[in-house]
Amino acid sequence: MKDAELKNLLNDVLEGHRMTEEEAVSLMMIRDRNIFRIAEAADQLRERKVGDIVTYVRNHNLHVTNICKNLCGFCGFGRPKKAEDAYLHNEEEIRARALLAKERKVTEVCLLSGVHPDFDAQRYAEIISWVHDVIPEADIHTMSPDEISYSAKKSGISTKEVIEMMRSAGLGTLQGTAAEILVDSVRKTICPAKVPTAEWVRIIKEAHSMGIKSTATILPGSVETEADRVEHLRVLREIQDETGGFTELVPLPYLHHNTPLFNKGLAPPGATGRTDILLFAVSRLYLDNFDNIQISWGKLGRKFTQVGLLSGGNDFGGTMFSDEVSVDAGGDESDYLDPGEMRRITEDIGRVLKQRSTTYEILD
Repeated sequence: MKDAELKNLLNDVLEGHRMTEEEAVSLMMIRDRNIFRIAEAADQLRERKVGDIVTYVRNHNLHVTNICKNLCGFCGFGRPKKAEDAYLHNEEEIRARALLAKERKVTEVCLLSGVHPDFDAQRYAEIISWVHDVIPEADIHTMSPDEISYSAKKSGISTKEVIEMMRSAGLGTLQGTAAEILVDSVRKTICPAKVPTAEWVRIIKEAHSMGIKSTATILPGSVETEADRVEHLRVLREIQDETGGFTELVPLPYLHHNTPLFNKGLAPPGATGRTDILLFAVSRLYLDNFDNIQISWGKLGRKFTQVGLLSGGNDFGGTMFSDEVSVDAGGDESDYLDPGEMRRITEDIGRVLKQRSTTYEILD
């Protein structure tokens, strides 16, 4: 794309033009200093939409099991049921971890697990209820569309019935995970055991129609192309047009260490800095119906997170306290980020840090 064409496109988008997929792909493919012009435009749009506030949620990641039916190629966390280092926490252990979350005064508990092959809907509901019993004031953020689909089949009930069971047990918001890249040809390589794109979309829409909000995620940096990333964003934009149920976009860059895809030579060593900047920026410009774009410090590291906040991002995600998924995949800054450090990063770029709820109500 010529400099004049880029300037005109960015000006048009800032004036209200809805970017096409072709235009978004052309931006994703830029490989020179013009990436900073795209980031600047995205930062301007971010400022118009949400101002200078950078948000975070005080949350706690509670890992139930690393046993997983999927064993995706991009994941270093999941284990077969009989693996030596496989674990499954019992009720007492889960309640103890929930009590620790309560003592930390979190407003959100993320239940993260492998998709255990023996878990049916009743088992998921029990786990949610144990946590809800201990910390009823927190939003329990859990259950991907893949977990909902699998547990529905396991229990012989509809996915809508599963979602209603989880809400009755204490679920607050749904995780928009298991999305990875919503292009089935890519999914066949990186996560063949997970639900296909159409099923992921159907379940997310179903949850939104029931009044349950969710995140939206994307996993860049494995085997997908720029066009695949934009196709994923197109799917999300269409859902948001219809339901308005996404709270934010959460880019989760592929961490290659300890993953089968990389170890087998099927994927590169993760996304580059250019790829990450353009994903944040183009997402901000293309997803005109999203207010919030999270910059996942546990995946990116603290310094590059600041770059993301200058490229269209406005949210840190959470304090986390624990992220075994990223740690097992090689993330070296994935355990806990103190709000004091978030404030230092934020104020260094002239922005203001605020604590939020899971659904983006400002709490301070």
